[in-house]
Amino acid sequence: MIDPLANNDKPDFKRDRATSTTDAADGLTRREFVQAVAASGIGVSAGAHALAAERKAGEMIYRALGRTGEKVSAIGLGGFHIGVPGNEDEGVRIIRSAIDGGINFMDNCWDYHDGGSEVRMGKALRDGYRDKVFLMTKIDGRTKELAAKQIDESLHRLQTDRIDLMQHHEVIRMEDPDRIFAEGGAMEAVLEAKNAGKIRYIGFTGHKDPLVHLRTLEIAARHTFRFDAVQMPLNVMDAHFRSFAQQVVPVLVREGIGVLGMKPLASGAILQTKAVTAVECLHYALNLPTSVVITGMDSMERLAQALEAARTFKPMSQEQVATLLSRTARAAATGNYERFKTSTAFDATARHPEWIG
Repeated sequence: MIDPLANNDKPDFKRDRATSTTDAADGLTRREFVQAVAASGIGVSAGAHALAAERKAGEMIYRALGRTGEKVSAIGLGGFHIGVPGNEDEGVRIIRSAIDGGINFMDNCWDYHDGGSEVRMGKALRDGYRDKVFLMTKIDGRTKELAAKQIDESLHRLQTDRIDLMQHHEVIRMEDPDRIFAEGGAMEAVLEAKNAGKIRYIGFTGHKDPLVHLRTLEIAARHTFRFDAVQMPLNVMDAHFRSFAQQVVPVLVREGIGVLGMKPLASGAILQTKAVTAVECLHYALNLPTSVVITGMDSMERLAQALEAARTFKPMSQEQVATLLSRTARAAATGNYERFKTSTAFDATARHPEWIG
């Protein structure tokens, strides 16, 4: 059975859909588009939620992770991309340089590069670096047995005795939350690991459809459970198509759950449109009420780009956001640049059903 956490409030997760802005591609004037964005709340400044609670140290921004009391860097290092450099030493150098540059949020996952990303990060976090970071990783197992096994494997690879944030990975099917919270499901293993001191906080991730996220939050509430953080795609395309920013982020903000944005550049796909720059993409995601924007850093150049985005970020006005989104509306309308939403190409668990059981 799932043990309830201390907070037993059951929030109401039913929300009206925000006004769509995709009509900007179909003849709205710039003024009308600005007004539509302002009315829908898309891309609103992090404002009272994040910016009031953020502080700057050196050239990095630090924000509150929901209600946890933790302060995390507004930019996070993506775990998948850190497994890309062919030279392991280069991967270790990027991780340590990121930490030295003020990035303390480390993203990873049990399945990235068949565990290679966790192994690489574990080596980078030696020599005192582990205590400088907030370490997150993810598991795919949906049964208690598989989840427990993957948790222990992640701890071993990362060379640590604790994971700061453990997340259920790829919650992309409507039935996934039922599996996680079922008797003998993954949440039992995660809570046991938390009680044993192996895990500090619990979250989930997904990239497919905001409705899956909302249902997962609803199922959690039925079990009197509140997640500490939730991860989802947040980028200038998302604002126009199956928008997590419109439908999920307001719920998380209301409930004090940490907002983890990922795919701010959609693995570079957004840049192919030439409508926006990489730094503009990162600034947009930082301007949302995100605790962390997780971005890939598979080279020192990509790391420098992320650090530059943090250094130069300033809260954007609604008109600035609307102008930025008006440049991406037409390209975003069909989801072609967010294939993680519209295809199975990014669904590792679809290719490996044995991982979830």
